[in-house]
Amino acid sequence: MEEDDSRDHVVPSSDDELTTADVRGYDFRGEFDFHDLIASYETTGFQATQLAEAVDIAEQMQEEEATIYLTFTSNIISSGLREVVAHLVREGYVDVLITTSGSLTEDVIKTAKPFKMGEWDADEATLRDRGVNRLGNIFVPSDRYVWLEEYLYDFFDDFFADEKVRTPTAFARELGGTLDDEDSVLKQAADNDVSVYCPALTDSEVGNFLYYYRQGYDSEVGIEILDDYDSLIEDGLLADTTGLIAVGGGVPKHHAIMTNLFRGGADYVVYISTGMEGDGSLSGAPPNEAVSWGKIKEERTNYTQVEAEATLVFPLLVATAFNGDIQRNVDP
Repeated sequence: MEEDDSRDHVVPSSDDELTTADVRGYDFRGEFDFHDLIASYETTGFQATQLAEAVDIAEQMQEEEATIYLTFTSNIISSGLREVVAHLVREGYVDVLITTSGSLTEDVIKTAKPFKMGEWDADEATLRDRGVNRLGNIFVPSDRYVWLEEYLYDFFDDFFADEKVRTPTAFARELGGTLDDEDSVLKQAADNDVSVYCPALTDSEVGNFLYYYRQGYDSEVGIEILDDYDSLIEDGLLADTTGLIAVGGGVPKHHAIMTNLFRGGADYVVYISTGMEGDGSLSGAPPNEAVSWGKIKEERTNYTQVEAEATLVFPLLVATAFNGDIQRNVDP
């Protein structure tokens, strides 16, 4: 092989000049501006650029006066993102919440007893002996659940007094109405007429205590989930435009995209996820996979995924895209 041939392999030429934007980050010279920083993410590359796309899509949702679904898993409420979600509901930025039973459990507990900062590298056996549960680097003393059991038993008496079989949305709404904490997601949802869907209501301490309550106090009580599914589908069909922000995966994420299938797919979608696509799970499935199922409409710029841990990026998305600059007039 001639030397010139070898060089062509090492340093190949490029004939075409790319027309895309130059890669460039934020210029910290001069006065700092938060919104300019996030705007610079568009040309920063990697997941910063994905976050910039998410901001743009979230703003499009509002400009189109879309019915906005926010879905999230219980670890969001475990963390300080609880206050972020409560803000979105309080200020009227979201119209539908879909979450897991753990979110309800932990939201109620935090109205009376805080979770505490802990450590990732903890002695689990020692924590067990002390009656402390670990959620990552967050500690939750077991007395929180003792208090919750007493609180829920009192609530169950009133909740099932006139109707023995109720829906998860009724459960969340009436439970939220008993709470007195402005940072409570359930209270804000109840006060602002935002439905909280929880299709897997029994999958936490709420389910455990419902089991004990039915066994020990009233064998006729029950939870009906199909009525909520009907409402979620029908409300989606009535919406001119829908937007979905999925923080994490699992049942909440899929419940939103599955019910949007009935209307031909969601119009705008943002996923924030650390899920891995390679295992074929729903949690790891990117939005373009949902396009193949008809759960998201096929447009080049109407969906994106930020592959990042939510506590890092969700507050940035909210601070940038949901800051009052765009007025919405959507009835829940």
